[in-house]
Amino acid sequence: MKGKTFIRKFTPESYIQSYKSLIRLGVPVLITQLGVIVVNFADTMMVGAYGLNELAASAFVNSLFVVVIVMLMGFAGGVTPLIGALYGRGEHEEGGRMLRGALQVNIFMSVAFTFIMAILYFHLDKFGQDEELLPIAREYYLIILFTLIPMSVFNCFQQMANGTTDTATPMWIILFSDVLNIIGNYLLIFGKLGCPELGLTGAGISTLIARTAGAVIIVAVVGKRKRYRQYWEALINSGAGEKRRMKVWTTSYPLMIQSGVECGLWAFGAIVCGWFGKIQLAAYQVMNTIAQLGFMTYMGFGWATSIRVANFMGVNDYAGIRKITNAGLHLVLTLATLASIIFFFFTEPLVHLFTPEEEVALAALPLVAPLILYQYCDGAQLTFVNALRGTSEVKPLLWISIISYIVVGIPFLLLLACGFHLEAEGVYFSFSGALTMATILLVVAFRRVLKKKEVGI
Repeated sequence: MKGKTFIRKFTPESYIQSYKSLIRLGVPVLITQLGVIVVNFADTMMVGAYGLNELAASAFVNSLFVVVIVMLMGFAGGVTPLIGALYGRGEHEEGGRMLRGALQVNIFMSVAFTFIMAILYFHLDKFGQDEELLPIAREYYLIILFTLIPMSVFNCFQQMANGTTDTATPMWIILFSDVLNIIGNYLLIFGKLGCPELGLTGAGISTLIARTAGAVIIVAVVGKRKRYRQYWEALINSGAGEKRRMKVWTTSYPLMIQSGVECGLWAFGAIVCGWFGKIQLAAYQVMNTIAQLGFMTYMGFGWATSIRVANFMGVNDYAGIRKITNAGLHLVLTLATLASIIFFFFTEPLVHLFTPEEEVALAALPLVAPLILYQYCDGAQLTFVNALRGTSEVKPLLWISIISYIVVGIPFLLLLACGFHLEAEGVYFSFSGALTMATILLVVAFRRVLKKKEVGI
């Protein structure tokens, strides 16, 4: 057996301490995600108020980019368990060298995805979308393309901060960027205070400015704060080495693929909704924006769980890992219940926030029932994905995501949407099936990983 294994008795008192530690870490991330939700709400509301074509075009472009964005976020998530374990052992200089390697690999991946999406730009007409949307979509697409690299830099530094249990610093930076984004939307979408009226293009420019500002600020903060002095000095003055880069890659790429495959199912859902016309596509965009109220809040405590699991892994505290994962699940399921209550009682006003088009609102309302249905499985799978991420044993995520979201998810989606003619409603119902399968497989994989760790395999 490797190292010392801690054995603890789980008591209500010990769970209270676990809840406190997760809340301390998770609340800043939760506030950050709520800030992201506010921006997405504002984007959808402002673009929807500007025009139906702009709303549908943004839904199409965002459905393509969200896969890449989530994959890059997942890839950066591999930094957290590596830095978190080193932080748990007090190896801060090694953490800085690991950060350097992580930054190099993350920038490389963002450049690669920028190149891939640039090629895809020339094939936007192959997705079966309404012809009148393409001119609007193309301009917006090109602007969002240039946000990938600065966003990747921010993600890497954010996950390093998270790994050292500092979730507050990224929170403040993201909130500042969110405010910048909303102000930019107001000025550039509608042409206020002497700015040009650019519509959806203005929303893209605003996003580019906000994401670039976030990257610049977080690098400057890490470079100046005393807390990160050892990390910064090692980052600037030490080489990463091929071994560290490979370690980052090995930990990160399964997370990237898992995130991309999962998100890809939702992106495919947008494309399928587009087959039924721009009303169905716009309704899907509205409901996805509302759905973030749940998902983004779960993500905050999922990340907190990952951080604490990584810290416990650094000292081989497997009992602590189980307890903190259970505590994280309790908190997430509580949040899922609160989100479901909001969705159930405030459906109509929420939908009408994002579109003045009555046809879009009527198409969106039937999506609420399947949205509520998948909240609990979504929260549970997010908890166990992050717990597994915290252990650094993430290869099981590859086959779990392929089985859940490709083998099960895509056929089920097509069956309900096209075979049973449920259209967007069928798309949303299909997500529950995929998430249920993912949750079951993740629980099994997590238990197997911990069992192997405990016996020193």
